[in-house]
Amino acid sequence: MIQDIKPRRLINHYDPEKKPSPSSPVLLFDGRSVLLKDRAEGAGLLRYSDFMDQVSAQDLTYLFSIDEEDYFLLPDSCQTPASGCSFYKVRDIRSKHLLEKPEAFAVNTGRQLAAWYRDNRFCGTCGSETVHSRTERALVCPSCGRTIYPRIQPAVIVGVTHGDQILITRYSDRPLAYDALVAGFTEIGETFEQTVEREVMEETGLKVKNIRYYKSQPWAISDDILAGYYCDVDGDPTVHIDESELKRALWTRREDITGQPDDYSLTNEMMMVFKAGKEPR
Repeated sequence: MIQDIKPRRLINHYDPEKKPSPSSPVLLFDGRSVLLKDRAEGAGLLRYSDFMDQVSAQDLTYLFSIDEEDYFLLPDSCQTPASGCSFYKVRDIRSKHLLEKPEAFAVNTGRQLAAWYRDNRFCGTCGSETVHSRTERALVCPSCGRTIYPRIQPAVIVGVTHGDQILITRYSDRPLAYDALVAGFTEIGETFEQTVEREVMEETGLKVKNIRYYKSQPWAISDDILAGYYCDVDGDPTVHIDESELKRALWTRREDITGQPDDYSLTNEMMMVFKAGKEPR
């Protein structure tokens, strides 16, 4: 999965005293696009040396490290270097394999943090401008004292099974035409297991039983923490899809599963685990 970057390691301990070296990777986002170096074989990360004449080290925001390499967020006021770089959609980094996995993981995680900083510049309680905490990754309102932490949205990925078949879906509104599984966000007051029951019913009209946990994954593309579950159909296996959510949902035998074109997602791993007959019973 995208977070599986061993032997390299993500270090997300907050350290406001970190300062960049000229070779430190720096990230600049425009919505869901990131500025990268143009290369014939794909793209590359920009470094602080590309911006040292525009911004001082103390104006950068430390994000995290991968091994000994510290990543920083550039302020929005930075200007694009004159040539040799372009904004790339974050989703295209995956679909077009523009970066190696550790760098792709860094860009996705950095975009999540960048959006959180951008969307919480002002306190939602009193409207005052927030400041960075000096002790933890948080934004603090100096007027009313409100503390704002990064928001992570819980969601489920569901492998609905019927004997040696699993329900393979395609979403109706996704730019990537990948095979998928039933998925959805956890609502207020729900357990993950209740989310599984509700999402499967809403998207496919199926009742389920024997819900069992598999694995989790951070999915920064939509600020999620994904919890993967398998479950069995309870009763009639006839599918009635919600066409506003899904383009199709088909029972697929183990040997016919093709999966997704990369190993980034929990969805793909769950499909491949079922194909191999190794899903939790």
